[in-house]
Amino acid sequence: MIASYKSNYFLDSNIWIYALANNQDVRKHDIACQLVDAEGVVISTQVVNEVCLNLLKKSSFTEQQVRELIESFYEGCRIVTFNQEVFISASEVRARYNFSFWDSLIIACALSAEASILSSEDMHDGLVINSQLEIRNPFK
Repeated sequence: MIASYKSNYFLDSNIWIYALANNQDVRKHDIACQLVDAEGVVISTQVVNEVCLNLLKKSSFTEQQVRELIESFYEGCRIVTFNQEVFISASEVRARYNFSFWDSLIIACALSAEASILSSEDMHDGLVINSQLEIRNPFK
């Protein structure tokens, strides 16, 4: 499963939370750890925000741990930021595929990064967006 991921893939927030939070499903934790440790990981500033917030609130991360995590994100991942192109693309994704506002921004960032795979537990597994981006649930 993990070996089929190409060199440029986008990880949604839930993958990071499974890799980093305590008291998780061991199987999901192991899969998530393989994904976050691989080469070619792409995330967005939205993912950074969501992961940090969840770890602070639900996993008792300290601010020091969050700062260290942010540094590791910027050292080890390509981080896509929002711009006009991303917002327009997100609107097109919502109109065509009926995703939520926030999920469409994740998808638009993955498209902007030219990712071939978006790894998420919460989206439509197997759906291909714009003949470019396949959504995969790595836990199935």
